[in-house]
Amino acid sequence: VQLQASGGGLVQPGGSLRLSCAASGRTLSNYLMSWFRQAPGKERELIASISRGGGRIYHAEPAKGRFTISRDNAKNTVYLQMNSLKPEDTAVYSCAAVNGSLLLSPRWDYWGQGTQVTVSS
Repeated sequence: VQLQASGGGLVQPGGSLRLSCAASGRTLSNYLMSWFRQAPGKERELIASISRGGGRIYHAEPAKGRFTISRDNAKNTVYLQMNSLKPEDTAVYSCAAVNGSLLLSPRWDYWGQGTQVTVSS
């Protein structure tokens, strides 16, 4: 499956962005999906993941209460709604997929190219 992330940009603190990850090549509903981010000088971290049907969701601590992962399998797209953005959310955000069921999967087989999110005034 090929993944294409989009929706990043420059936003002021307190603002919102919605990231999209469009899949092609395979049916998205076959895959557990996630969003990761990597800030300059830091390790990549899992932000959120969602089960194949969307019934199980995981949000990492930095995302809780502010970010929401969702998916529309009919559109072959996964989203990350980000609200109340902070400067520390600045990072490259990437989507990933695996043919598995663990929300905290130790392995992700397919990656999108990443989209830059910059939170600054």
